[in-house]
Amino acid sequence: MKAAIFHGPHQPLTTEQVEIDAPIDHEVVVRVVASGVCHSDLHFIDGLYEFPAPAILGHEAAGIVEEVGPLVDEFQPGDHVIACLSVFCGRCDYCLTGRTNLCSTRPIRAKGAPPKLRWQGEAVNQFANLSAYAEKMLVHSNAIVKVRDDMPLDRAALIGCGVTTGVGAALNTARVEPGSMVAVFGCGGVGLSAIQGARIAGARMIIGVDVHDHKLETAYELGATHTINGARKDAVKEIRDLTNGGVDYAFEAIGLKTAAEQCFEALRAGGTATIIGMIPMGQKIELDGSSFLREKKIQGSSMGSNRFKVDMPKYIDFYMQGRLKLDEMITRRMPLEDLNEAFRAMKAGEVARQVLVFN
Repeated sequence: MKAAIFHGPHQPLTTEQVEIDAPIDHEVVVRVVASGVCHSDLHFIDGLYEFPAPAILGHEAAGIVEEVGPLVDEFQPGDHVIACLSVFCGRCDYCLTGRTNLCSTRPIRAKGAPPKLRWQGEAVNQFANLSAYAEKMLVHSNAIVKVRDDMPLDRAALIGCGVTTGVGAALNTARVEPGSMVAVFGCGGVGLSAIQGARIAGARMIIGVDVHDHKLETAYELGATHTINGARKDAVKEIRDLTNGGVDYAFEAIGLKTAAEQCFEALRAGGTATIIGMIPMGQKIELDGSSFLREKKIQGSSMGSNRFKVDMPKYIDFYMQGRLKLDEMITRRMPLEDLNEAFRAMKAGEVARQVLVFN
């Protein structure tokens, strides 16, 4: 099969022929139909987070089951599925208390088992237990969920990470209340999803903040009631002026220290800031200590606090009902060979979400 090989930070990905093993135990082979290009992968390409090379990146995919292992009874060939990096064991304390996205013992192959992926005769590291920048994935059955056949898979792929992360941050992590006021810092794929989550939750004011006007236009289209270009205006001051003191909920969806700090500063008394973005390792966030006397809170969100086997089919129903907009989030579709160009466009701020489409 074809796959994009990660050779290490600051190096271009190369399209190569890779061998994929047969499924064992609870494993499933999925033919990838579409894979979203997520900003999280860029952190590894830029060396802000570490992952051993050679590897196949990618973690936002939808496809069709081709083959199942002998212990799999939940799926069969032909099933349409979405993959999720929140693969879970089902036995640890987190799983048993309903927080499967925080699973502490994610299922992997035993050390003595053959590698799942090989390139030039050597093992290739699987990223996020998925490795979605490839024509096929070999995953645990607790890394995928079956979805309705009439859902377009190029749009379903977005639900695999960006949509679940953003919508879930609003609905599950922060639990945005009807009639509340919300600010979202960063209007890329995750931020746009957080805006939609706030809209679905019934927020009365949703403020999108970004430095690119075309992203702010998309934010309006997807549910923002107001937008602020942070390159031209003081976003915190503008938010306070619009809301007469600050928002009830603020979301950071970029992965920047300054944006996380602004997210907290934009809160009214009793408000909650939720950090969604991947802030580079080692960076510290500085907050005004006296703000906590006003019961302001800051928290993290991992993959939208998802229970993806329940959440993703629900999000698909939202899409089919017209309540969750996915078509408008896709800036362009492209083949696997254009992946390096996709990351260039992402770094330049030219796109919302890009999707790799496989034949």
